[in-house]
Amino acid sequence: MEFFVNCNSSTLAPYTTPLDKQKAAHLYRRLGFSASNATIESVENSNATTLVNQLVDQALAAPTLATPTWADWTNANYPEDDDAARQIRREQLREIKIAYGNQMLGNNLRDRMSFFWSNHVVTQLSVYNCNPFLFKYLACLQRNALGNFKTLISEVGLTSAMLFYLDGAFNNGNNPNENYARELYELFTLGDGNGYTEEDIVETAKALTGYVERGEVGCTDVTFRADRFDAGPKTIFGQTGNWDYNDVHDILFDNRANEIGQFICKKLYEFFVHPDSDDATGNAQTIIDGLAATFVSNNFEIAPVLRQLFASQHFFDDTAIGVIIKSPFDLYFNFIKEMDFAYTDDLIVNIFDACEMIGQEAFEPVDVAGWQRDRQWINTNYMIGRWLTMEVFIDLLYGGNEEFFRALAMDLVGPANSNTSNPEIVVRAIVDKFTPKGLLTEQDFENAMDAFKTDDVPENYYSPDYVDGGLSYWMLAVSMEAPNQVYQLIRYLSRQPEFQLK
Repeated sequence: MEFFVNCNSSTLAPYTTPLDKQKAAHLYRRLGFSASNATIESVENSNATTLVNQLVDQALAAPTLATPTWADWTNANYPEDDDAARQIRREQLREIKIAYGNQMLGNNLRDRMSFFWSNHVVTQLSVYNCNPFLFKYLACLQRNALGNFKTLISEVGLTSAMLFYLDGAFNNGNNPNENYARELYELFTLGDGNGYTEEDIVETAKALTGYVERGEVGCTDVTFRADRFDAGPKTIFGQTGNWDYNDVHDILFDNRANEIGQFICKKLYEFFVHPDSDDATGNAQTIIDGLAATFVSNNFEIAPVLRQLFASQHFFDDTAIGVIIKSPFDLYFNFIKEMDFAYTDDLIVNIFDACEMIGQEAFEPVDVAGWQRDRQWINTNYMIGRWLTMEVFIDLLYGGNEEFFRALAMDLVGPANSNTSNPEIVVRAIVDKFTPKGLLTEQDFENAMDAFKTDDVPENYYSPDYVDGGLSYWMLAVSMEAPNQVYQLIRYLSRQPEFQLK
């Protein structure tokens, strides 16, 4: 796998060239979980700013998860029999995976962002072990995914998932617990050691006390108890008062706006543009500065930052395309969207399972700092796992509908070539669809051609001079071998380095 140096020298000025297919596909791979050929063709020649604004508006308007019937269950609602209770919990978690997986596939940017935030304001289901808490946490992330970052931080800190995960539910006024206060600054808003002191953490922990009412039955939402709140004076960032939970957020965002802007926009840059923001030219920092200025001047609204970034020359620069390694969810969800086949709820659950096998278990980031992304996704074991699991999905699709592969190829080559007898046209179209910038060398492309030209078809059958009744012996639309050839090519491509990139 080749790792890319960030040498993007373009600016945040709007990208004004009409989008070609490669640039449009780049936008959908980063902004969401890719797109079908029909979607890409429908936006070809669009103005980037107009299209990005449409996609951001759609994300802002997207509905959140439907509230399940068990959203307010406590442990008292589950059967006393442990095996029966565990079965119901498994069924509830399956329900969440199906619902959230469908929304990630259907909502593009909104749930690209909600999943991004789940790896920023991290919780782990295995710690709080309550599906109703997980649902409410995800609903909070969706509700605020492109909204106001201050609101997101304030609301997520009071979800029961977070209160249990970082010990806020045990933060009593007479014995403050500093865990959440520390992560609020170090991981959620400012960055390690950036603009706060140990004393700020101690004092902030006191201001966050009181959210400790856990009820008498497990899986009960945590609420506030005034008698467990530290009502004494606290000094945070040099300001003294009887500060409470809301005051902490006001003081933090009022006094550390620039630090928050830099920290969050750097993280967004590394997620959406390039994993290396510390580039040799320093231009990435210029871009982050510009995004941070937009973030702060818009009172920490997230959408204006994304509108600016996704419509910029910097985002569409050729050096930004195909330089991020797909996460496990990218790997499978992108494939579903790019193939544009009808998927089932069972397949979504299988994808969640496959992601867990290769290092990305949903709702279980590796620790409070989350998955570190990009290069973390590739090692010897995970690489083999990516190959084998992808081949399983490709095989299942081919076994269920061989002719779908012919139809896919005909769609990709376009009506003028739907019955082509030139295999290069077919291979080129498929390679361009499933890799961000094609294959690295001409020899790599020739190898892909060999994978397509199976032994079942004699080489001379592809020749336009070899005809029977005026027709070539091999034609995409009618040759019985064509579906298998497309299948073999996609299977081959799934093991190529370029397939792992977005």
